[in-house]
Amino acid sequence: MIIDCHVHVNWYEHEDRPALPHRLGELRREMQLNRVSHAVILTSFKDLPGRPSTKEVADAVRGQPEFSVVAGIGAATFTPEVLEALRPLVAERIVRGLKLYPGYEPYYPHDPKLTPVFRFAAEHGLPVMIHTGDTFSAKGKLKYAHPLEVDEVAVDHPDVSIIICHLGNPWFQDTMEVVYKNENVYTDISGLVLGDFSDRFERYMRDQLQEMIIYGMEPTKVLFGTDWPISSMRSYLEFIEELNIPTAELEKIMFQNAARLFDIPVNSSGAGASGLLGWLGRKMGPA
Repeated sequence: MIIDCHVHVNWYEHEDRPALPHRLGELRREMQLNRVSHAVILTSFKDLPGRPSTKEVADAVRGQPEFSVVAGIGAATFTPEVLEALRPLVAERIVRGLKLYPGYEPYYPHDPKLTPVFRFAAEHGLPVMIHTGDTFSAKGKLKYAHPLEVDEVAVDHPDVSIIICHLGNPWFQDTMEVVYKNENVYTDISGLVLGDFSDRFERYMRDQLQEMIIYGMEPTKVLFGTDWPISSMRSYLEFIEELNIPTAELEKIMFQNAARLFDIPVNSSGAGASGLLGWLGRKMGPA
């Protein structure tokens, strides 16, 4: 089984164009081509035709067990009513997490205004994903997106699982320290490239990730994610193949950790090394 814990269904190129259902259809095809069993769809911090709302995405995937939704929270527009509107979707187990976008919005994740978000997450057992590191848009302000800023919310909210998105790229060592120090902090490997990995950058990232996993970070703290459609699922899976991670650790990264944090049911008939290694070995023949 492969769980991609970090995908979007936004039209980044044409935000005035309605994204659903075309983008969702593209995602489903991409998952089938790459044998991804489950995708966690992250909604945006702003509501535009090209960035469908949490409710729109939830309605679109209702009854489709291969999808879960993480609700994007906009700091600039945040009110307690935003969380109240999520309660029925959380009760349905469609919304399985929350996402904050510091850097894209000029605020720190430990802004007191957002304390209700972490309290809501604790109440419902939801993980909170936090954007860190480089921003897709050059208008982002990086000081708000440094992974060290996550340490404060991790300490203040020890009963909430927090996911540092994108390995804090390029602040990998800082991410390692925050994850190592805090039992409730994890990281995903999404969004490290635009499109496909290039040979030179792939070598650099392979060295960085292997160093993190082998020397500095437990595999129980790392989640597989791509940031599709910004990053290629196929390229990401080929990149993972090159890491030569032991099977038991690979299973944790590719699906077990995400299944636990997001409470995603795992189909035992498709889980485990046989399904995952079947994909990784398909270059050698049929899986």
